[in-house]
Amino acid sequence: MAEALLKNLASDRFEAYSAGLNPGTLNPLAVSAMQEMNIDISHQQTKSVLQMQQLGNFDYVISVCDESVDQACPVWPGKARKLHWPFADPSKFQGEFAERLKKTIRVRDQIKMKITEWLKTNP
Repeated sequence: MAEALLKNLASDRFEAYSAGLNPGTLNPLAVSAMQEMNIDISHQQTKSVLQMQQLGNFDYVISVCDESVDQACPVWPGKARKLHWPFADPSKFQGEFAERLKKTIRVRDQIKMKITEWLKTNP
């Protein structure tokens, strides 16, 4: 969601990529939450941190790991400015789909707000 939101808000200023420590399949909750904003991420592919490290240098590396797994957040070598924005992990939400979607939408909105604030200080 963070990659798609940054692309939506500032693709003219930043290239955005996202990756995980253990990439799997795209979370249907994230797809639905983003679709609600008319942003289609259904064709995105999950990628690993190792794949991203092979792309080369980045200006910023922003981790969005849940605070409960903060120790597992990747270490990123190089000169990139590293930021950590902890958000709950929608893949860990419990309950019926509608309840989990509501929580995922809340996380999506928190990510959007954080990106919007960050963009004000990084023109």
